[in-house]
Amino acid sequence: MIRLLVNILVAVINTIYRDRSYPRFYVLETVARVPYFSYLSVLHLYETLGIWRKADWLKVHFAQTWNELHHLLIMESLGGAAFWGDRFLAKTAALIYYWVIVALYIISPRSAYHFMELVENHAYSSYEKFLTAQEAELKAQPAPEVAIRYYRDGDLYLFDEFQTAHQPAERRPKIENLYDVFVAIRDDEMEHVKTMGACQQANAQISFKSPHSLEAKKAVVEKSEVNSGEVSTAQ
Repeated sequence: MIRLLVNILVAVINTIYRDRSYPRFYVLETVARVPYFSYLSVLHLYETLGIWRKADWLKVHFAQTWNELHHLLIMESLGGAAFWGDRFLAKTAALIYYWVIVALYIISPRSAYHFMELVENHAYSSYEKFLTAQEAELKAQPAPEVAIRYYRDGDLYLFDEFQTAHQPAERRPKIENLYDVFVAIRDDEMEHVKTMGACQQANAQISFKSPHSLEAKKAVVEKSEVNSGEVSTAQ
């Protein structure tokens, strides 16, 4: 069922947007945000009912929506949402997939995460092909202001938060032209794939932490070790 849902989405996008790259990416990014909203909705419901409280999961999934939002804003700045038909298709598909993933996440969280792993992997492949085909043209164009603010000049806390395979501040994309922007977006998609994989691990409910939580825990451990060393030396 998961592969069917993904294949339907991919088939529609590939058929309609074969030669229209920016509208294609606009639709893809609109739909790609939705499952993270679904996860957040169900997690908030569980917390409200007193069933489960996992702040780290909420932080990471919100950071993922924030990342996808900026992908979407970049595509809009490039004219991807100029035609009303593209906006209608994107929002209609997003509404359908929202409720599908809500139901799926309640029944099987691992399956819902696998769905996004496949979607993000498709997005990575799509951007990789686009970069290969349009490299020279993209390098000749300036980076959109929204991309510069998000990747380079803005508050990068949430940028670090969705990348559970990295330490905070470990990854900082170079943003000098439009090619660099698409490289950053492509690499973001692979980071989503890794995070979705981490959410599917058998012990994820215990072990899954946000990058900043892990950093804080590491700092506490290191401080404790330093204090222990100072006490031993004093003795």
